[in-house]
Amino acid sequence: MKMIVSPSTTSAFNLAAEQFLFSKKGEDYLLLYLNDPSVIIGSNQAVLNEVNIDFCIDNNIRIIRRMSGGGAVYHDSGNFNFAFIRDQRDAPLSAAFLEPVVKVLHRMNIPVAIGKRKDLWLNGFKISGTASHISRGRELHHGTLLYDSNLQMLQRALTSDDRNRIKKATASVPSPVINIRSYLSSMNGDAPDTQLFFELFSHELLTLLGSEELTVLHPAEIAEIESLQKEKYIQRSWNYRM
Repeated sequence: MKMIVSPSTTSAFNLAAEQFLFSKKGEDYLLLYLNDPSVIIGSNQAVLNEVNIDFCIDNNIRIIRRMSGGGAVYHDSGNFNFAFIRDQRDAPLSAAFLEPVVKVLHRMNIPVAIGKRKDLWLNGFKISGTASHISRGRELHHGTLLYDSNLQMLQRALTSDDRNRIKKATASVPSPVINIRSYLSSMNGDAPDTQLFFELFSHELLTLLGSEELTVLHPAEIAEIESLQKEKYIQRSWNYRM
C-alpha cells in the first residue's frame, strides 16, 4: 500500500485527490491530510438539513460534498483525515479497514474501540466517523480523527434550521464527541500539538504498513487533481445539489 500525505489543506483538493486515486485500479493507497475549516457532507445529504449555512458563510467555512455516503462532518486544522483506497475485498462493508488506525492509536496509548457504525470511540465519546464508497471493483473508506478540533465551531456549523428540512435526504446521526488531545492531557498532563501528532501518527502508520518512505504526488497528478477540483468539487451544482 502506498502512503501519501497531501500537499494541500484545501478540502476540495483533497476530496478530488480521493476520487483521482480511486480511479487508479490495481493500486492501493492510504491518503492522509488536514483540511482548512470546512463542512463535508455525504453524497446523499441535503445541505439545508445538515449545515448552518449563514454561520459557515460568516466564518469562511467551505461546504463541500464528498463522493461517499454517511453523515456531515466538520473539518479544521485539528481534525486529522485518512482515506484507504484499494481494489474491492471480500467484505468491503466491514470495519476491517480501521484496524491499522486502531493499532497505531493503541501504540500511542490511546485506547480507542470500534463502534457499531464503523466509528471510533474513546471513553464513551466519539473521536472518529467514517464513510465508504464502493464502485467498479474499487473501495474507498475514509474517516476523521478529532485531535484538537474547535468543538464549539463544529457544533455551530452542524446545527441546521429544522424548519427547512428535506425529508428524503440522508440524515446525520449526532454523537457526543471529544478531542484526543484533551484525553491525553487529562492522562499525562501534556500532549503533543497537532502537527507533531500528525507526524507521529503518520510515522507509526508508515512503519505498520511496512513502507520505507512516503509516496509523493507528481506534478502531472497534482494537475489532474486540480482539474477535477475545478470541474466538480468547487462547483455549486455539485455541493448544493440537494
